[in-house]
Amino acid sequence: MIIDIHGHLSPPEAAQRFPMPPSLTDVDGMLAARAQAGIDLTIIGSPVGAGAMARVPGVDNYKQPRDRLRAFHAWMSGLIASHPDQLRGYVYANPFGDDDHLEGVRETLADPAFVGLITTSSVHGELLGSPRADSFFALAAEAGVPVLVHAPAEPAGTERVENIGFVEQIGRFGDVTMGMAMIAFAGWLDKYPGLRLIGATGGGAMALLAERLQTAARPRHWGGGAPPAPGSAQPSAPPSAQRSAPPAENPPAADPAAALQRMYVDTSPYSSAHLSLNAEVLGPERMLFGTDSPPLAAPLEDLIRMIEKLPVDKASQQRILGGNAEALFDLRSRP
Repeated sequence: MIIDIHGHLSPPEAAQRFPMPPSLTDVDGMLAARAQAGIDLTIIGSPVGAGAMARVPGVDNYKQPRDRLRAFHAWMSGLIASHPDQLRGYVYANPFGDDDHLEGVRETLADPAFVGLITTSSVHGELLGSPRADSFFALAAEAGVPVLVHAPAEPAGTERVENIGFVEQIGRFGDVTMGMAMIAFAGWLDKYPGLRLIGATGGGAMALLAERLQTAARPRHWGGGAPPAPGSAQPSAPPSAQRSAPPAENPPAADPAAALQRMYVDTSPYSSAHLSLNAEVLGPERMLFGTDSPPLAAPLEDLIRMIEKLPVDKASQQRILGGNAEALFDLRSRP
């Protein structure tokens, strides 16, 4: 069985409001392509809820009212009900959402069409080390469902980048890298051991970061002490030169490199070298087949073939293609 844990579809009305690739509203074309490639089940979701993945002036994806999100998830649930053998869904969650937003997330998760959560690796440039994310991680751990950590529409550091291709392929990759690293660094997996977190786009470059995270947590080159906080003002600085401090982050985890080894990644970066590195560093048991299609236009057969060419045994390849997802999402016990 082949399970794709990273797909997207959007309601037709969204395409009338926001610019998006046509493939995102082509349900029949998406299902036909998967049947031809031999993909049995796809988990779909939106990292912007009912918002826009393209930069749209005046649109703030993080200020969506609960009724709009309820309508969006109702559309998803109806679509999944029409194709129960081919689709499941993620519930969108703002990682810094208020109590009302998170209550809506809980309400939607009660629908068996949904098997996980999808959230973003940053919000307006703020990473997930902030204590403001505590309620979200507590909810995810309590619900016991996997969380796909996806890049936001506007990644950190790309506010002045006009080329959307660069934002999509480089900026979002970098945002997932920082987001997954910060989750490990902030110790969320220590506080909530039941968390099951999946880094989209192969987790960005998280497989390269074990040593850097350890050094960041224990910076010996500062003489055993921590470097100054980036927002702290020097005593001699005039009031006009002082900056307000950013929200306080959790203290570094005791072993952030170990936390990386407890996370999962998908296989959507479309790079044989990247997939091989993840298999070597994280292990095939931490990899889940994901295509990011739609909207990614790479032939699905090619993405499957890349898994079959990994330097791991056939049993491991089958776990990546479907076995790991079947266990992680507990798909056998769900209707």
